[in-house]
Amino acid sequence: MELVLLTALGVGGATVIGALIGFLFKGISHKFSDIVLAFAAGVMLAAAVLGLIIPSVEYGGTYGILITVVGIFVGALCLVLVDRLVPHLHKLADRDIEEHSTNVNVNKIFLFVMAIAIHNLPEGIAAGVGFGSDNATEALLIAGGIALQNIPEGMVIIGPMLAAGIKPKKTFVYAALTGVVEVIGTFIGYFAVRIASAILPFALAFAGGTMLYVISDEMIPETHAHGSERGATFALLFGFCLMLASDVLLG
Repeated sequence: MELVLLTALGVGGATVIGALIGFLFKGISHKFSDIVLAFAAGVMLAAAVLGLIIPSVEYGGTYGILITVVGIFVGALCLVLVDRLVPHLHKLADRDIEEHSTNVNVNKIFLFVMAIAIHNLPEGIAAGVGFGSDNATEALLIAGGIALQNIPEGMVIIGPMLAAGIKPKKTFVYAALTGVVEVIGTFIGYFAVRIASAILPFALAFAGGTMLYVISDEMIPETHAHGSERGATFALLFGFCLMLASDVLLG
């Protein structure tokens, strides 16, 4: 349980670290942030496949592949529903940072921050579900991939809020709250599979599906939107291979 608590704090705290970086280095280039985000996407991709989807098939028994496929699509469709209700407004953030606008619609900024917070919930759940398989190493690798993704996300929150005239202290608090949501999600995922171990195969696939959706729908398009496609692609491959090697060596 102590390990789950530390993991939850680490996953949520990564957003805070990203926010601090956003305060300290306001002039970070798109190329650098795209490379970091692409590396995190590669790590998350390997974590989703090796730590969630393959175990889901193995734990599912006779109908493992069917349960896994259904779980993946249900996880992805849930995020589609979330996107319909609260879009993940990365483009808004990019535009505001680039233009350094002092007349930004504050309501849109809060919508952007709320969208990140809502999207962090299933990521936190994925981190918690990983511990349901009793493989602490794989669970930590999954959480590490999610935490890496949270750092550039924490960075991108800061610019739009400061541009909107929100005070730095409040900006930091709002950014930190998006990480708190992820902490809550981690515990939801952990206790859900502990209370009902029968749902473990589906829960693993569901979490894997949400991660695959985030990677394909948000992270890869984001890293390919500013002219750094080649570097981002190799960063993703490097992240994936690093995670693969870690899984083999530590597994």
